[in-house]
Amino acid sequence: MESVFATRSASISELKKNPSSLIAQSDGEPIAILNHNRPTAYLIPAKAYEELLEKIEDYQLSLLVQERQGEKLLAVEVTLDDL
Repeated sequence: MESVFATRSASISELKKNPSSLIAQSDGEPIAILNHNRPTAYLIPAKAYEELLEKIEDYQLSLLVQERQGEKLLAVEVTLDDL
């Protein structure tokens, strides 16, 4: 059996019947959408999705910073007069 990464779940049929009600009942928590008792999607509030995207962007930026810190050893120091 597959893991479900949500405390709430609903079937696709429930989602089709009344998506607004399902979202209202979620209390801002993710809902696992199940098809034949297997998770096929997760319904998450817009705010949670936006926060997730921000965390991913922050992580990607941290990787870029780490990469560029390694390039610092190759840098040549110059003064304004040299330019």
